[in-house]
Amino acid sequence: MSKAEYVPPKVWKNTQSGGQFASINRPIAGPTHDKTLPVGKHPLQLYSLATPNGIKVTILLEELLALGHSGAEYDAWLIRIGDGDQFSSGFVEINPNSKIPALLDHSATPPIRVFESGSILLYLAEKFGEFLPTDPAGRTETLNWLFWQMGAAPYLGGGFGHFYAYAPEKYEYPINRFTMEAKRQLDVLDRRLAESAYLAGDAYTIADIAVWSWYGKLVRGDLYGAAQFLAVDQYPHVQRWAQVVADRPAVIRGQRVNRTWGDEASQVPERHDAADLD
Repeated sequence: MSKAEYVPPKVWKNTQSGGQFASINRPIAGPTHDKTLPVGKHPLQLYSLATPNGIKVTILLEELLALGHSGAEYDAWLIRIGDGDQFSSGFVEINPNSKIPALLDHSATPPIRVFESGSILLYLAEKFGEFLPTDPAGRTETLNWLFWQMGAAPYLGGGFGHFYAYAPEKYEYPINRFTMEAKRQLDVLDRRLAESAYLAGDAYTIADIAVWSWYGKLVRGDLYGAAQFLAVDQYPHVQRWAQVVADRPAVIRGQRVNRTWGDEASQVPERHDAADLD
């Protein structure tokens, strides 16, 4: 029977389907091994990797530090998802979904756990009173785009990115299906950014941080090597916005934290002090 003739069984059974992340995919939750997570000297303890979701948090923390919020100092510990670090008992205690990033705020007793990147952005923005408008209209528009990203990016990452870049074989149907959706999403952003400097209006917010970490990097050629394939030059307003955000010093710094690939100068696998990035 050819792959085109595949018929799903009445009851699905787990089989290794191959691909770059096959070794860590499994149909159950919970820890696979016992390991206590390290704790550094700062109240904010981040456990992460410099994926698009991971850099959202480090960019925001670096932005807060740039504004002089000393309470935003943090320890960033590397979670190697390819090795299954996210399935340790310590990590699962913070995030039962075993996905990076995860944050523990030790300034509270007991410490507050925060998981899901959008939730962490919202938590930190409210904690420090930055990058989230206080007026109802501005706050709501910021959250509109923050939650848009949280709902849209799985189509880009788990859909387009997986089948275009990571699947063990190339299949025309899923690549076409998710390419169409990725381009539709880019058009949504381009139309919005034709109207305003940033996603929520004239001010840079956590919505821009969240969306840039996926779509900004995509149109700049830093994600999946797919910029030409997606004809990203068709989205000039996204390109303009992506460059403006990319030029921010805190964005440059935040992308280096928990990074283990690329040129050696860009890698800061763990971050425990501002000097680690200097």
